[in-house]
Amino acid sequence: MRAWPSTRLAFGGDYNPEQWPRATWPEDIVLMREAGVSFVTLGVFSWSWLEPAKGEYQTDWLDEIMDLLGDAGIAVDLATGTATPPPWFSSAFPQTLPVDRDGHTLWPGSRQAWCPSSEVYREHALALTAHLASRYRDHPALALWHVSNEYACHNLPCYCDTCAGAFRRWARSRYPDLDALNEAWGTAFWSQRYTEWEQILPPRRTTAFANPTQQLDYARFGSDTLLDFYRAEKAVLNELSPGVPVTTNFMTMSHFRHLDYHQWAADQDVVSTDHYVVDVFEDPRAELAFSADLTRGIAGGRPWLLMEHSTSAVNWQPVNRAKDRGQTIRDSLAHVARGADAIGFFQWRQSRSGSEKFHSALVPHAGPDSERFREVCELGAIAGRLGELLGSRVESRVALLWDYQAGWAASGPAMPSALLEYSLTARTVHGLLRRRGVTADLVHPGHDLSGYAVIVVPTLYLVSDAHADAIAAAPAAGAQVLVTFFSGISDEDDHVRLGGYPGAFRDLLGVRVEEFFPLRAGESVGLESGARGRIWSEDVRAPDESVRQRYAEGPLSGRPAVTRREVETGAAWYLSTLLDDDALDALLGELLEDGRVEPVAEAPDGVECVRRSGDDGRSWLFLLNHTHAEHEIAAVGHDLVADARVEGTVVLRPGGVAVVRED
Repeated sequence: MRAWPSTRLAFGGDYNPEQWPRATWPEDIVLMREAGVSFVTLGVFSWSWLEPAKGEYQTDWLDEIMDLLGDAGIAVDLATGTATPPPWFSSAFPQTLPVDRDGHTLWPGSRQAWCPSSEVYREHALALTAHLASRYRDHPALALWHVSNEYACHNLPCYCDTCAGAFRRWARSRYPDLDALNEAWGTAFWSQRYTEWEQILPPRRTTAFANPTQQLDYARFGSDTLLDFYRAEKAVLNELSPGVPVTTNFMTMSHFRHLDYHQWAADQDVVSTDHYVVDVFEDPRAELAFSADLTRGIAGGRPWLLMEHSTSAVNWQPVNRAKDRGQTIRDSLAHVARGADAIGFFQWRQSRSGSEKFHSALVPHAGPDSERFREVCELGAIAGRLGELLGSRVESRVALLWDYQAGWAASGPAMPSALLEYSLTARTVHGLLRRRGVTADLVHPGHDLSGYAVIVVPTLYLVSDAHADAIAAAPAAGAQVLVTFFSGISDEDDHVRLGGYPGAFRDLLGVRVEEFFPLRAGESVGLESGARGRIWSEDVRAPDESVRQRYAEGPLSGRPAVTRREVETGAAWYLSTLLDDDALDALLGELLEDGRVEPVAEAPDGVECVRRSGDDGRSWLFLLNHTHAEHEIAAVGHDLVADARVEGTVVLRPGGVAVVRED
């Protein structure tokens, strides 16, 4: 077994040699060494090559490329190949194909065309995994096992009859009897009471709104089902290839929420993720930072692996623009700044054919004699110099709470406003903190909150009693806690907490909301301070002494909009509308001041500042210039990007990056 790169930041990406003639492979190795590649992920979509017919394995090509990579000193993250079955499998076992909510079979011809609950699929996938583990467990290039790929990206939820049976079994394990299920699902409403387990179905297309708790439980079932599948593959690998770490690549973009990654994290020997810049966001780089901080939170603060991102354009957006010169480096180091200990890409060589032929790669269609490949080589050299920060961590005194299950519930049917998307408030707050140079951890409500001076609870619609109690304990310990609108509304069964909103946090905040007044698209409401709120407003009742801002117009004129309640050495704040950015930034500034939280560094708007710290006392200041202007930032140390001494000031060119080992 080869050790994962430890003297340099791991650098590489997906390698699909089966797409290319064997004569290309030696050239690939030469170019990889030129670019500084230290790892590749191999075999992600190779099942049809590894097992061209049932039980007939052909691995001579994989033997050859593994040997070439091993001889070149390149570590292999070897995939189990189980992300997508070959055509022979789907033809022989059509019952394994997924089905959408309307009952349409999703046919092979793309990827991930398999039912997550299929025992037939699992049997064949585990057989392939066992074959690969037995064959390559002692190969000198093997450094890491990579199970499947981007679970749930295309085949969850599945509504087939196989999933229906599996859902019933899952429900029977969750609820002691049908009475408990009926109570949890609120089936007294609309005559939905179940009298036999066989009556329970997935939340398929129906005449009106689906049962919200049934839909919530189906999301839980889907995540649990795939986690169980992952664990089964990992168990095979641990048995047949002991000592080799195992991971699967998450998708922690803020808009991908099919899996509860907080529940998956404990089963990863190292957390890894994929991230792609999505132009639909107003500030795609702010979303990148959000995703990276979320990944770090899922990893429990430990370093993680960026398994995939893009050197330039992707292929799946309506318009796929190339990245600017220098953006490959800047995007990569933005992930490293926030905890990544590896820089991986999809893919090594840009495909000539197939659905992703216009997705960028380390070696573009233009070949190595291209500006993009030269930037790749520059990044590889930088990765070589960043080895000294491996294992260091990002420290933060600010926490934002994020819960996938709260997001599932908040996205359920028949909610007060379809405009209130679960991630919106969290992303807005995170973006403003980033603009201030304040790093925030995105953590689960069950995470230990004792080390944080400021805690933001954004749109935590669903919350358990235990998590609500932990949040309520934070102000008494000295923290500034900001709870936003539409938080604490329901319990774990998505039952509304009665007595007035915000339910679970009513006593902590000292407020009581009688009704919601969500705002229409483009509508806003004014506050006495001159600020404006959007998306949401509420009829808040609170003692006069706790009111910080009031509504100034509309039916809520004179009602509290922002409150603050002192709790021993801390404070509990409530925000009942999504303030405009300037007003929300000012409010966050008050919390940071009260919590004595300082920015990482003084920098102008558009320059991102993050610090990683090691156990040995060393620290590295990351400075990323997202503007088209040159900026000077105070620092003293050694810039690992430029490989140059810094005496008092770093000069950041437009779009430039510095990583300063601080004196």
